[in-house]
Amino acid sequence: MGRDEDERRRLSRTSPQSAIVAVLAIAGLASSFMFTLVVPIQSKLPELLNASREDTAWVVTSTLVAAAVITPISGRLGDMYGKKRVVLALLASLVVGSVIAAASPGIVGVIIGRTLQGAVTGVIPLGISILRDVLHENRVDAAIALISATLGVGGALGLPISALITERSDWHVLFWVAAGLGVVVFALVVWIVPESVLRTAGRFDYLGATGLAIGLVGILLAVSRGNEWGWTSAPVLVCGIGGVLVLLLWGWYELRIDEPLLDLRVAARRPVLLTNLASIAMGFALFSSNVSYPQMLELPVAAGGFGLTLLGASLVVMPAGLVMMVLSPFSGQLARTVGPKLLLVVGALALVGSYAFTLLFSTEVWQLVVANIGIGVGIGFGYAAMPMLIMRSVPQHETGASNGLNALFRSLGTSTAAAVIGAVLATYTTELDGMPVPSPTAFQLSFVLGGVAAVVAFVLALCIPRRAAAGERHPSLPR
Repeated sequence: MGRDEDERRRLSRTSPQSAIVAVLAIAGLASSFMFTLVVPIQSKLPELLNASREDTAWVVTSTLVAAAVITPISGRLGDMYGKKRVVLALLASLVVGSVIAAASPGIVGVIIGRTLQGAVTGVIPLGISILRDVLHENRVDAAIALISATLGVGGALGLPISALITERSDWHVLFWVAAGLGVVVFALVVWIVPESVLRTAGRFDYLGATGLAIGLVGILLAVSRGNEWGWTSAPVLVCGIGGVLVLLLWGWYELRIDEPLLDLRVAARRPVLLTNLASIAMGFALFSSNVSYPQMLELPVAAGGFGLTLLGASLVVMPAGLVMMVLSPFSGQLARTVGPKLLLVVGALALVGSYAFTLLFSTEVWQLVVANIGIGVGIGFGYAAMPMLIMRSVPQHETGASNGLNALFRSLGTSTAAAVIGAVLATYTTELDGMPVPSPTAFQLSFVLGGVAAVVAFVLALCIPRRAAAGERHPSLPR
């Protein structure tokens, strides 16, 4: 503890702590913005890129897969070689990917660019780990709550910005804006964020990283492309089953080597495991609303929707992100007072209440605004609590990899929600001018599924131990 405190004091003299938190929060916002960057042009991509709809779906899928694969790997690299260095590498990937996509007239370049953009998602868990290294313990919880909230805030605030840009200019401008944002954040990190000398000794597990990447790619391809390929089609079954088998083999291997990519024994401890499982449910609940609410708001009135433009729908959804941002400093204070477990429980209850409200009241736009505020409260509290629970249960040299794994579980939840809710909206349809559009039943079922995921998160949160045992809190200590 003495060495860690000396390190914090040295780093705090390098840069003001408030400035470090602000820069890492901006980096988190830029990272999460990448997920909603192309939403305004998603339906027009086949025309814009002169490609089939199945091919243009990779513009979204590639980002999702890259984020899931890179996030846990970058966390381990940060623990070993320096978190700031890896953050800068991920931001450089964002800039390069954005320039490639912006300068590309065809689909191949855009997919390559979007894949490189997806890698920047690892910035958020690395930023959380940096905070643990550099901040005084009295400030850590509030700062973590702020950085964690950017996972939702960036997407919610970025959607209307993307919509406004595409309404006023060429679609390539989206990527030039992303590149400029990446350059600014890169410079801020170089200038403000100090490099910690805390390192994990050993060699990088290249075989483990490869196995994890192959397994995750297989599962995510099956989940994200199941609607188009067919859930019982050979490609989906091969990807899904093959991915699971590879991950099982990967887990067997990781448990038998001295320096694994991820310490699965730490990940299997009850507080960490239950928190990660709750992360899947939380991610599903969040993205269920992100998929269903905008479509309902944009659907023509004749089909039971509200007939709003994409910009109008984005402004209705935006309060969720604003609430997350406002709540983040209070989340840290509450966590120190009542504990992160109760914070997660309250967040899950807020999500349950929001979906219940939507099932009962969804005939007016203001009702969806209220529901989105509730979603913001739930995700704001829940996303703030999860990294706190993780870091209270793992040793400091494991924070990067453990937070990366938690971010991976959230991504699994969001990607599963995108596939499942997308399938529901595509299956339960009604005709409008000869075209199938989602029916009221489809939206009701989507809200039920989001609510069920919130209930699962609530139950899992209740099962998390209030305090980890000494051996669980510090697995590196002798027993």
